[in-house]
Amino acid sequence: MYTSIYSDKMPDLLEQLANTPELKRLSNVGMHCGCEYASLPLYAHSKPYSRLTHSIGVAKIIWHFTKDITQSAAGMLHDIATPVFAHTIDFMNNDHMAQESTENNTVSFIANSKSIMRLLDKNNIHIDNISDYKKYTIADNDTPMLSADRLEYTLGNGYTVYNLSLSRLKEIYEDLTIAENELGYEELCFRSANKAKAFVEISLKNSYFFVSNEDRFLMEYLAKIMRRAIEIGVITLDDLYLTEKDVIKSLVKSEELSEEWSKFTNISAVSASNEKLHDRYCVKVSAKKRYIDPLVLTEGGIKRITEIDADLKTQIEEFQNLDFNHWIYAV
Repeated sequence: MYTSIYSDKMPDLLEQLANTPELKRLSNVGMHCGCEYASLPLYAHSKPYSRLTHSIGVAKIIWHFTKDITQSAAGMLHDIATPVFAHTIDFMNNDHMAQESTENNTVSFIANSKSIMRLLDKNNIHIDNISDYKKYTIADNDTPMLSADRLEYTLGNGYTVYNLSLSRLKEIYEDLTIAENELGYEELCFRSANKAKAFVEISLKNSYFFVSNEDRFLMEYLAKIMRRAIEIGVITLDDLYLTEKDVIKSLVKSEELSEEWSKFTNISAVSASNEKLHDRYCVKVSAKKRYIDPLVLTEGGIKRITEIDADLKTQIEEFQNLDFNHWIYAV
């Protein structure tokens, strides 16, 4: 598993948490929100990338930099309440701009797991200290800062989608340290500008794809299918917390939705129009713009990469200025 670049081993508690039923479910919940089930060329040669792999990676990163078992456990559990197709369900809930509706059940998922609570009690960790990893700035923080979560899915996509070598990703990872940012709290920081730039180049690939016509259309289309599946009783809201394999099986068995699922999986390209097309499914969808502007150690002190690299600053500004005021449809 590529997460070995973060750390060869994990403490026993993290290994045990990763093997609880609630975390193992995430091995069949993908990182790409269902888009990987369509026929986009981007995913033709990609490797599997699950929420469990991501969670293990986040926990390993936090442990590597902090050696704090509580923070690391919070990182391991941060996606425990992720439903099938992940942020597509935020689209279904009309929360795609904030993408927070799928995080609301984290505490209850942990509290209702006998195996997880038993492990926490055994290690003298209170649920209040691991149910919100956002309280730990190395684990998570506000955009555009760098956190373990953003670091992991950037390098994770670098390996699984963009097929970058482990040696290249490891070089980037090993350049990181911890520093105090401009707000006075700890943040991951690069030692060298060239490694920070290499990281941002991967990050911007993600940023553009996360808001691409393809990604926005597929998530909106799949959200429509999921919304209808719940309306007609093909699945229930509770079924969202099974596995993607389980839910897909239910969709395929449905007389009404099997054809819709087939259409979704056959989408290989998406186009745009200034006017709405009425002969096909055509939508106008905005997007949450995610990007990273990491810290770098310089002779003049700690600075954001955009303060020392004008080209990257321009690229990030161009991304921030993207306009989604157009209609998108499958072709």
